[in-house]
Amino acid sequence: MTEAGSPSIQSPDYWWYRARAELLETVLSEHVGEPRRLLDVGSADGPSVSWLRGHGKQVALDVDPRGLGPGGVCGSALELPFSDQVFDVVAAFDVIEHCEPEDQALAEVYRVLSPGGRFLMSVPAYQWAWTHFDEHNHHFRRYTRARATRALRASGFEILRATHIFGSTFPMFAANRLRTRLKERGRDFAALEADAVPGLPHVPPPVEKALLGLADLDRWVLRSRDLPFGSSVVVAARKPY
Repeated sequence: MTEAGSPSIQSPDYWWYRARAELLETVLSEHVGEPRRLLDVGSADGPSVSWLRGHGKQVALDVDPRGLGPGGVCGSALELPFSDQVFDVVAAFDVIEHCEPEDQALAEVYRVLSPGGRFLMSVPAYQWAWTHFDEHNHHFRRYTRARATRALRASGFEILRATHIFGSTFPMFAANRLRTRLKERGRDFAALEADAVPGLPHVPPPVEKALLGLADLDRWVLRSRDLPFGSSVVVAARKPY
């Protein structure tokens, strides 16, 4: 697991983080319930968890102290510094793809959840979309919906909901990633400094407005059904009673 921070530390208002927070709330809010204690793993990505605030006593954990507020815990998802069965909800948004071995991170989430506790997870989609951007962000893998749910079931979880998000922007995402892969073919990968925070693509204001509008279309659809494709996978799972 890397100690590099999330780009959201420097760009919390970036369109993707704002849109993702609303999409995550649309998909996952009904599975939060009324937890006594909630663990936010990877809380340096603050824009995506703002909607969870106010749900019980929230504990924030991240490997990068730059993204932690007062009372935050600096630690790794591979070795959570908490006792067994102490949280009713654990959230990990774009975290598990940074963890190797994956099953160890999921086992740690399972361990700290109380029976019936919910795990809320998002991960990036499609291994074919892998570019140097993933390497700069220290990803180990990308997911399909089937790959994500299979890993969770193997760790003992029951699946409550699994869907893609960012389906409306997916054609642009796919075109950009395929074009980038062609450009990167044969080029050496230039690694960043170990503690560097990767930059984000510049998006002009008119394009940003259009992308946020498309994300709103996703929200409308996700209120009643799952999306079969999109650039991220979101899963709500439960530890059995």
